[in-house]
Amino acid sequence: MCYLAVFIFVFTAVQLLVATTNLIFKANLQNLNLPGNPLVSILIPARNEERNIGVILNDLVNQMYENIEIFVFDDQSDDLTSDIVSVIAKKDSRIKLIRSEGLPAGWLGKNFACHSLSLLAKGDYLLFLDADVRIEDDAISSAISYSEKYRLGLLSIFPKQIVVTTGEKISVPVMNYILLSLLPLPLVKWSGFVSLSAANGQFMLFNAQIYSRLKPHEYVKSCKVEDIEIARYFKQNRVPIACITGNESVRCRMYNSLSEAISGFSKNIIAFFGNSFLLSLMFWLITTFGFIPVLISFSIKLFVVYIVMFLMMRLFVSINSHQRIVESFLCIIPQQLVMGVVIFLALLNKHFFKYQWKGRNIG
Repeated sequence: MCYLAVFIFVFTAVQLLVATTNLIFKANLQNLNLPGNPLVSILIPARNEERNIGVILNDLVNQMYENIEIFVFDDQSDDLTSDIVSVIAKKDSRIKLIRSEGLPAGWLGKNFACHSLSLLAKGDYLLFLDADVRIEDDAISSAISYSEKYRLGLLSIFPKQIVVTTGEKISVPVMNYILLSLLPLPLVKWSGFVSLSAANGQFMLFNAQIYSRLKPHEYVKSCKVEDIEIARYFKQNRVPIACITGNESVRCRMYNSLSEAISGFSKNIIAFFGNSFLLSLMFWLITTFGFIPVLISFSIKLFVVYIVMFLMMRLFVSINSHQRIVESFLCIIPQQLVMGVVIFLALLNKHFFKYQWKGRNIG
């Protein structure tokens, strides 16, 4: 028991170190006014997005950066997605609607949509956005400036997550907690290790020449967690990448309920742990029940130190991901419970059920 307590104590200290590193070295997205005015192709895969597609298109046409073209790929939606795009496209010639002719064998829907969009793009940069993302102010020009400054092949941004319902508050921040307490994001850019890779498919900005050469969405055409695999693929090919947390100019309401969040996160949570269910289960057990061995084996003073480290780590994660601090602390216990449910559901989906998203089986 004592050895286990020591391991848990050290593990929590490492989490705190990682969270501190991510906060101190948080990237500052600024428009550096670099020379040139590159064309940016904004590529949006959309399937049954009538609730979001008009909002993101309105954001984009009102961006400060105007040298853009916008392609929306309607992936066989059975709602008003294509109608909304068509109406807005009549008001702005930069917007084009592409309708899917069907999903080829061996492809997942989003990966095929992104690949198809890339074949139409003429930009110097390709910006893939999910339809539920909100883009404001100078987000695009700032991302281009950052990418050019560090000569990146891929820049991915984790948007600030908008959480409204109680179900969202106890589920959506779980992903930020895992990411920002386990992976030092500066090392995604500074290190060449493939294992230190991360990306978020909600916002991925590619250098068009590198994208055309590597064809990443074709490479991951059957992969459920395409963003992380693309990041690893780029590092394997020694292409510089960066993954950063955003600010108020890039936001997203990913899910609208607890059930949606649990279903969605069960698709990709294991990927955060190198596709190892065992590691994900160990992480959950340590972060949920780790205080018990520490309390039993150590003095009260060391136990207090452990609790302080844990709370400081959660504080730094909350600040970095723009969450309300008091709310974050109140939701720690239910978030841990939700994490356990998501990991269990991910196991069931992998071995017993077909995972479904927007009416399609995706593995």
